[in-house]
Amino acid sequence: MAARRVNPWLVLVIVALGQFMVVLDATVVNVALPSIQRSLHFSTGSLEWVINAYALTFGGFLLLGGRAGDLFGRRRLFVLGLVLFSTASLVNGLAQSATMLVIGRGVQGIGGALVSPAALSVLTTSFAEGRERARALGVWSAVAVGGSAVGLLVGGVLTQLASWQWVFFVNVPVGALTLLLAFRFVPESRAEGAEGRMDLAGAVSVTAGLMLLVYAIVNAQSWGWTSGATVGLGTAALAILAGFTVLQSRRRHPLVRLGILRLRTVSAGNAVMLLVAAGMFALFFFASIYVQEVQGYTPLRAGLAFLPMTGMIIAGAGIAQAVVRRIGVRALTMTGLALAAAGQLVLISLPVHASYAANLLPGLLVMSLGMGLTFAPVTLLATSRVEARDAGLASGLLNTAQQVGAALGLAVLSTLAVNATAAVLAAHAGAASPLLRAGALVDGFHVAFLVGGVLMAAGVPLVAALVRRTDAGGLEALSAEEPPLAA
Repeated sequence: MAARRVNPWLVLVIVALGQFMVVLDATVVNVALPSIQRSLHFSTGSLEWVINAYALTFGGFLLLGGRAGDLFGRRRLFVLGLVLFSTASLVNGLAQSATMLVIGRGVQGIGGALVSPAALSVLTTSFAEGRERARALGVWSAVAVGGSAVGLLVGGVLTQLASWQWVFFVNVPVGALTLLLAFRFVPESRAEGAEGRMDLAGAVSVTAGLMLLVYAIVNAQSWGWTSGATVGLGTAALAILAGFTVLQSRRRHPLVRLGILRLRTVSAGNAVMLLVAAGMFALFFFASIYVQEVQGYTPLRAGLAFLPMTGMIIAGAGIAQAVVRRIGVRALTMTGLALAAAGQLVLISLPVHASYAANLLPGLLVMSLGMGLTFAPVTLLATSRVEARDAGLASGLLNTAQQVGAALGLAVLSTLAVNATAAVLAAHAGAASPLLRAGALVDGFHVAFLVGGVLMAAGVPLVAALVRRTDAGGLEALSAEEPPLAA
């Protein structure tokens, strides 16, 4: 589709702003959860749905959103997603009940599922594969992973200085600005020759299967992993997704061209993203609870405690750009994963009475440096050697891996943490002092950090086994001569 020429770096800034808002919202709520619980009278068991409702619809609609962008226009889906996301944010800030907030979070997730794959596919179609696209994806990755860390800071600042409602209200002006810029500067694009061809049966089955799978995962903690509900829904979800796979192999114009998964770079990038997200988002969740519930930090202080992570993530992205041409994308990814895992493992020694500088900060810095080194090459792997017609599909797959990984990681690690805490308390039944209860909670966090670190470390042999140096192609063309934003 012909479009007027626009500076691709301006397009990058606009779509990265939209992605930043969506990623930030996955963590900005964490620090505000205690205030939300008190204000809207959430029970302890239902509070997790403030996060889970977003993850459920985000993860469920990502593939549909990515492919719809290819077929009907990537800018169109980006804009539609911004409208849904910003409107739902306004409704959430005005919520008068727990039910109203949970429904609004679900709508936010749908908006995010349209924005995120559309934004990444706009980026990959705006830059030719090679050096320029690699540099652009380096910036994109720093923004994407940095948004998660910044969300903890923004959530703390807004909750303490204003109110929890402002963690949602802040999206409205940002969304409106991004919307105006998108209309003015983001060119429209779609897959050539695919206009109007939508695999509705595939869209319904994959969306239903993913939503059911995420629903089963996020409820497994309360139902039990071996309960009839968890096993039944999980089996049904996998059966639907298996039926979707069979359907796609027989469709003339499938929603997902299964051949894309035969690209080792794509399959490896998505597998690694699944593991990374499982460990990373769980760390944000447990670390946020640790500093507030155990260390007694205010929301503002809790947010500031995670501020160094943002700087280290940006530093890691810059280092990645400088060294990737010398050590290669394969070695860089494994190095980043090893550092991220090591950072999580440092946190298994956190005491009840901790020093921020001596106990918490070192682990956060090492972990965030590893994330900064990892996200750019993983994104490059998952979106490289993909035809322009499949840009949205590749983006949707990568974002789906991230969301499903985050939901799975949080559910599994929460279950392990709760069980570890319960075991300690059960051993001291009737004699649990406040200090012992705090210690039991921290013991549960230790288990979560340990398993999170193991998940990230598992990505190292995975990359070694699946990615060959020749698979990377031109991915090592990242320029070390100037910083990412210099263009």
